[in-house]
Amino acid sequence: IEGTIFKVIVENDEQVELSFARTWDPHSSPTSKHSPLNIDKRFIMLRGCSGFYSYAIYEHVEDMPAFNLNETRIAFMLSMDKFHYMAIADDKRRSMPLLEDRSPSRSQQLAYPEAVLLVDPVEPEFKGEVDDKYQYSCENKDNQVHGFICFDPPAGFWQITPSNEFRTAGPLKQDLTSHVNPTTLAMFVSAHYGGEDVVIKFGSGEPWKKVFGPVFIYLNSVSDQNDALSLWDNAKEQMRKEVQSWPYSFPASEDFPHADQRGTIRGRLSVLDRYIGKEAIRANGAYVGLALPGVVGSFQKECKGYQFWTRADDQGQFSISKIRAGDYNLYAWVPGFIGDYRYDDAITITTGCSIDMGDLVYEPPRNGPTLWEIGVPDRSAAEFYVPDPNPMYINRLYINRPADRFRQYGLWERYAELYPNEDLVYTVGESDYCKDWFFAQVTRKTGDNAYKATTWRIKFKLDNIDQAAGTYTLHLALASANSSELQVRINDPEANSPHFSSGLIGSDNAIAWHGIHGLYWLFSVDIQSAQLMQEDNTIYLTQARHTTPFQGVMYDYIRLEGPPSSSS
Repeated sequence: IEGTIFKVIVENDEQVELSFARTWDPHSSPTSKHSPLNIDKRFIMLRGCSGFYSYAIYEHVEDMPAFNLNETRIAFMLSMDKFHYMAIADDKRRSMPLLEDRSPSRSQQLAYPEAVLLVDPVEPEFKGEVDDKYQYSCENKDNQVHGFICFDPPAGFWQITPSNEFRTAGPLKQDLTSHVNPTTLAMFVSAHYGGEDVVIKFGSGEPWKKVFGPVFIYLNSVSDQNDALSLWDNAKEQMRKEVQSWPYSFPASEDFPHADQRGTIRGRLSVLDRYIGKEAIRANGAYVGLALPGVVGSFQKECKGYQFWTRADDQGQFSISKIRAGDYNLYAWVPGFIGDYRYDDAITITTGCSIDMGDLVYEPPRNGPTLWEIGVPDRSAAEFYVPDPNPMYINRLYINRPADRFRQYGLWERYAELYPNEDLVYTVGESDYCKDWFFAQVTRKTGDNAYKATTWRIKFKLDNIDQAAGTYTLHLALASANSSELQVRINDPEANSPHFSSGLIGSDNAIAWHGIHGLYWLFSVDIQSAQLMQEDNTIYLTQARHTTPFQGVMYDYIRLEGPPSSSS
């Protein structure tokens, strides 16, 4: 995306803005490496500002062919001699190996190229560690500042993202941050942790334009080398200032609307589950957002437009400001409840508008009373059993860190070690999902590049089967799926045809890339009472695809409901 046209957009005592643009040539060779896009990259410097801003305008117009945009980003490759200390969060700061340590003479490649075992690093302190850039991934909502510190001279290089509006696939989408090289990334579009579902797909002649950024590249320094680590605290403070300044007033492009050209929306969201209570309860902590119009839950696969998100307070009240003008749907999901909310009508944001949505009520999927449940409906598998890593493959940053233990390499291999003879069996009323439910249903290795499907069993008792009412419901909420097919059988593991099959779903690769979730899936399976037995019953969950070690699913939450109750 190198520019071929250079322009000075703004030049005065207070600001310089430069443009490096490239217009796609419709007569270019079919083998050209240039994507069919017009791209205008901008760089801004302000007087008295310790850093620079960058943004880009991408456009697909009528004479351009169809194509897929898998990834676009800004990548900064820093001096290998200087920047060795990385910081991406208060509890994720460390000295990093060198790029040389990843060379074949000093490392051993593991299951995929990005992951290597350091066997002879330049600095002996890193020997025996795994280096893998995906171990430092972060959700969009938390990915605001990261970078590197140099100790001699003591200086910091930081990538600050003041808004998520131009990022894709919602607030929980995970992506890369900084990693060995040293590299610092501003990710705009990627298939990471979403796969094919989050690739931007353009039809022939499809009109589209989007502004990515601005992001801020901040540089800071101190005089005393002993104070170098304080540069991280200073970078966080600068990040908060940038967030408060959004949307910036200085970008010159007419495609970037300033604050007075944007709108605001507010309201209150409640949840009504009649099997919990007759009255609606406040949607405490709900994720509420605007994204392009679509179907229920489509925001997590939406990548062409802009998205604006917030968290509701303990009363379910929400307010979203600084929204670009346009047509949107309002989407939401509530921790503690399955499914997604979408306001039925499109919402039009205009310049300076302030829209009060009033009281909104979400009725989550529910057909009958809860008979049993496994897990917590929060779109993550973090509450399930995440094993200790193989001591041969560790990242010392995550040792004794329960909240991040899933970031260790190779945890998928631990399943067969923990269940060497038979697959997982979970007994309702006896088992503890924190200890007895493995975080991912993966394949089982049977030989070199050979794997087989796994079948997990949920055993439970029914004292009384409601033959008259007829239908029970099994809700299966998945936190991740990668080239998987989830099959359900009821009390007959040998049934030729499963009672339910998801079909082939997902390509988020979260199992390999140490993400405790990818994209969210929800399946509600009807079970007729004739298929159940008095007393002992077993549900068989088979992940049927098994050509690689990374095919599998992570469960978010499972619930069996009884038939509808007339008293509800």
